[in-house]
Amino acid sequence: MTHSAADISKGLWLGLLGIVIFSVTLPATRLATGTPDAPQMSGVFIALGRATVAAGLSAVFLLATRAPLPQRRDWAPLAITAGGVVFGFPLFSSIAMRYVEAVHASVIVGALPLATAAAGALLHRQRPSAGFWWCAALGTALVVLFALLRSGSAAAGLSINFADALLLLAMLCAAVGYAYGGRLSQHMQAEHVICWALLISLPLTLPLALVTWPTAPLKAGAWWGFAYVAVFSMWLGFFAWYRGLALGGTVRVSQVQLVQPFLSMLFAVPLLGERLDGVTVGFGLAVIATVFIGKKMPVNAASMAKLPSEA
Repeated sequence: MTHSAADISKGLWLGLLGIVIFSVTLPATRLATGTPDAPQMSGVFIALGRATVAAGLSAVFLLATRAPLPQRRDWAPLAITAGGVVFGFPLFSSIAMRYVEAVHASVIVGALPLATAAAGALLHRQRPSAGFWWCAALGTALVVLFALLRSGSAAAGLSINFADALLLLAMLCAAVGYAYGGRLSQHMQAEHVICWALLISLPLTLPLALVTWPTAPLKAGAWWGFAYVAVFSMWLGFFAWYRGLALGGTVRVSQVQLVQPFLSMLFAVPLLGERLDGVTVGFGLAVIATVFIGKKMPVNAASMAKLPSEA
């Protein structure tokens, strides 16, 4: 699919808006889960509870907008989208965030733009130029290097612990969910994609959320963190994100994710008490530069690939 310059520009801005919303997800999740010394909500409840709340909002939105039912060919891609962004990323990341700080989590999340671009390129049969991939790889390397330096992982020999493995799985799930959701948004209204993905998940998310409902008293901050990930991370953020992917193309728009770790750290200052310094600002500016250069590189369109349900 060929994207016009105006659509690409609008898609990048909408994608950036989605990323700003998503960048608060890790700090807000950390607030909701607490720490091993002061635990709050379980990661399982956060993941399933936020999906249940967002599904309720989705039902109201779909009724209010008189949204049509998805076509039969769309149900399988919607299920894949739900598996990635309703179950996979929220579940794995929420469990992990009790045991790692937001800065450390960005080690894995920093690789998400390249994973999303790769998934989008495979799904859409696009051929990004070598320059595009070099910029994507450089930006990802900068993000990962900075996150490693800030997390202290280098002193541990860069070993992958249980929480890191969960974050890696979360990143892979998000990449697939973003790619399929972006594809669906090319012929479905972008806001409807996440709403239907949430609704078809409700028979699982609602009973499991009720079973895992927290019984111990919780801090107000935990509930505020949960409210944010339920309304913004799980719902409104996707309105902008999927529309951006549809307008500008998954491969290109996904590169704005490169700034997400730094935005997460910025929001973590008031929420979690983390500090910003010159190194953080320097790396952030370098990553933004790679995004700016990368979006100028050509992405060659090809014939539309068929989704599994269309084969």
